[in-house]
Amino acid sequence: MAPTNEMNGAESLVHTLLRAGVDTCFANPGTSEMHFVGALDRIAGMRCVLGLQENVVTGMADGYWRIARKPACTLLHCGPGLANGMGNLHNARRARAGIVNIVGDQATYHRPYDAPLTADTEGMARTVSHWVRTTARAADVGRDAALAVQAAGGVPGRIATLVLPADASWNAGGVVAEPLPVQPPPAVDPFAVQTAARILRGNRNVLLMLADAAALAPSLGLAWRIAQATGAKLMAGFSSAHASRGRGRVALDRIPYAMDQAIAALAPYTHIILVNAAPPVGFFAYPGKPSLQHRPDAHLHVLSRADQDAQAALQALADELGAPDAPIPDPGPRPEAPRGAVTQEGLATALAALMPDDSIVSNESVSYGRDLYKFTHTAPAHDWLNLAGGAIGDGLPVATGAAIAAAGRRRVISIQADGSAMYSLQSLWTQARERLPCTTILLNNRKYGILIGEYRNVGAVPGPTAMGMLDLSNPDLDWVRLANGMGVEAARATTLDELCDLMRQSFRQAGPFLIDLAT
Repeated sequence: MAPTNEMNGAESLVHTLLRAGVDTCFANPGTSEMHFVGALDRIAGMRCVLGLQENVVTGMADGYWRIARKPACTLLHCGPGLANGMGNLHNARRARAGIVNIVGDQATYHRPYDAPLTADTEGMARTVSHWVRTTARAADVGRDAALAVQAAGGVPGRIATLVLPADASWNAGGVVAEPLPVQPPPAVDPFAVQTAARILRGNRNVLLMLADAAALAPSLGLAWRIAQATGAKLMAGFSSAHASRGRGRVALDRIPYAMDQAIAALAPYTHIILVNAAPPVGFFAYPGKPSLQHRPDAHLHVLSRADQDAQAALQALADELGAPDAPIPDPGPRPEAPRGAVTQEGLATALAALMPDDSIVSNESVSYGRDLYKFTHTAPAHDWLNLAGGAIGDGLPVATGAAIAAAGRRRVISIQADGSAMYSLQSLWTQARERLPCTTILLNNRKYGILIGEYRNVGAVPGPTAMGMLDLSNPDLDWVRLANGMGVEAARATTLDELCDLMRQSFRQAGPFLIDLAT
């Protein structure tokens, strides 16, 4: 359907999104959004992916951005639908993902009657969005959609939420808007580059802390040159959303999650240079422990902010230092597939031994898989996606969105804790519906393992009531049957031998597969 003078607001919205390059919509629509859904029947070009719960929808949009590096849109039903998706919008905001949320709302003339779904949709949106607008007229929908895409698509990505009353969608008079230019990132400060170079030349206890775009392959190569020329060390922030890893990439480790381990890891450094990274702080406050993970006398220096180009900043620093090319060391031979009892190291070794080339790993293992990094440097080159905002339930949706972005050409491996998987297990249904090449390794310890550790960290002593609240074995969650009920093939593994056999089997299949791994 070509644009005409008779189109409604919803049709102008779809045409505008497509012209701006937004060609994927993750959706869980309701009555207020039916004219958008109807427009998709008449306008070719938009791939619409259904999620059975809004937190799946928003998490898929996050995963899509991380791999595609362009925004998708979501379609959410009124304020409560947005509220259901806010956990993973929080994670997406922390991951610096670009998303255009389209949220339906009551028709403008119906809103004063306070119907059951009426809510402060704008107020909700502002807690997880960088840009929010309610569009009341069909004639303005296209213009505001173009502004939303512009807001979402910059560096870094941002969350843009467009609230559309139902009559703005169904009324005639829609106008298609042309794409708006995305603002380039602010230039790197030459004084920040000179300061970083001076610190690196004059000190041997310097850490370059990298996050997000700074942890991707082109930037990592530059950071390695700088480190080799100056003796500096490299680490990623624990919550860095995306890293290039494996053979041919720098063996970059993360600052540990556990507070004592993080303090110990950062203790040698009196200078920390932040490259698109925030200062290292604990996830929570703990009695008798500091909030900051670096030593009290450490000096923090910002080479580039999150809204600046990390690769350009590192290139300028390498040039300032005259850092020569430096080959990335070979991490050693790829391991053999492990055998025997299931262990954390065994799981990581199985990944390094068996993952296909150019895989994508979505890691929400929280506690059991916390040390996977150090045992997987010998794996083939791959992308690694972490839980960035701490709100559990993003691992499966992020994996699903990443698989959509990769157009089925890359194997996506979810390392997923059992407790957090229950927040968004509907993702498995979407994986089956779209026949996505997703392998889920479900770490089944039948408890909230992370919280048992946190009890100790805050100095509390759990008794029977507390331990009962952290127990997932009464009744047991049958993950094979849960996956089968969502249309996903699944099997249980109790040894590393069984895990490796099932991983090989899953990698040969076109569609999704879940491995219920007893840990």
